[in-house]
Amino acid sequence: MQRRIIKYCRECGTAVDYRIPDDGDTRERAVCPACGTIHYINPLLVVGTVPYWGDQVLLCKRAIEPRHGKWTLPAGFMELGETMAQGAARETAEEAGAEVEMGPLFSTMSVPRVGQVHVFYLARLLSDRFDPGTESLEARLFTEAEVPWDEIAFATVRETLRRFFADHRPGTHGVHDVDIQ
Repeated sequence: MQRRIIKYCRECGTAVDYRIPDDGDTRERAVCPACGTIHYINPLLVVGTVPYWGDQVLLCKRAIEPRHGKWTLPAGFMELGETMAQGAARETAEEAGAEVEMGPLFSTMSVPRVGQVHVFYLARLLSDRFDPGTESLEARLFTEAEVPWDEIAFATVRETLRRFFADHRPGTHGVHDVDIQ
């Protein structure tokens, strides 16, 4: 059963009922008894990049919660009207002020506990100059040995970085699909 976070219909304002809709669905949903609108609560999509310069990756130190002061890959919530790759490139520009050449999909990380899916693309840095935005305290390059592993903000970022360095050593990058419990 999903959390009951929708209280009122977004179409007409009537208090919703939680029940299995009559349309053949098998899950309990927020259903408006007045207008019949079915409200779906689906995972949020977080998109970002693994920006790299040779054998180094670009990390951003967070200036916002959650995990203020911790290091992360540039990433954030995908916006309506953009593709995953466009959103990842936008987040990289916003958070790190980095210019990148977008590469292929690198990792997908399902995080059902918080209702999110994190998607990271490889992104080759076009310069080693950065201009972090308001969401980042700083942006800098790290080799694998220099990464502050105990100061990484999110499990999805830590797992993506581990897989990046493991792939990067032999020079082959796969696509990684991981569930974070």
